Amino acid sequence: MLPQINGRIIKISVIGGAECGKAVYDDAYKIGYGIAKNNAILVCGGLSGVMEACAHGAKDGGGITIGILPTEYESPANKYIDIKIPTGIGYARNVIVVKSGHAVIAVDGGFGTLSEIGYALNYEKPIIAYQTWTLIPCASEYKPKIHIAKTPEEAVRKALEQALHYVKNAVI
Repeated sequence: MLPQINGRIIKISVIGGAECGKAVYDDAYKIGYGIAKNNAILVCGGLSGVMEACAHGAKDGGGITIGILPTEYESPANKYIDIKIPTGIGYARNVIVVKSGHAVIAVDGGFGTLSEIGYALNYEKPIIAYQTWTLIPCASEYKPKIHIAKTPEEAVRKALEQALHYVKNAVI
C-alpha cells in the first residue's frame, strides 16, 4: 500500500516537452525513478520525450504511472504508462495534468510546458523548475511559488516536500 497523508496518496506531475535530447531524457528518467522510490505516483501527459523518460524511470523504480492523454484513444501512450486516461481535448488536458498532482516538476519543454506552468501558478500548485522556462514574476507575491532545482535529485526532494506541505495545508 502506498503511504498516505491526510488520506491522500502523493502524486507528482512531471511536465515537459514531447521531444528532448539524451541529456534531458536521462535527467527526466532520474526524476521519475526518484518519484517512484519515494512511493509517490507519477502523473504526466503520457506521450514521448520528457513524459516517456520520467515514466520509464518510475517504472524501473517500481512505481505507478498515470498518463493524461490529449487523444481520444489510449494507443498513443508510451509503453511505460500504467493508467491511460484518454481525454480527446488536446492541449486542454494540460489543466488536468497540473490539477492531478500535489506538486509539479517542470523539465525542459516548449509552449505546452509554459502553459502548464501558468496553470500551476493559477491553481497555486507548487512548481519545481529544472532546466525549464525562467520566469520573472511581475509581482513579489509570485516569486515564492517557483522553486528552482539544480539536479534531478533536488527536484524530486523539493517536489515531495512541497507536495506534503500542499496536502497538509490545502483544502482538497
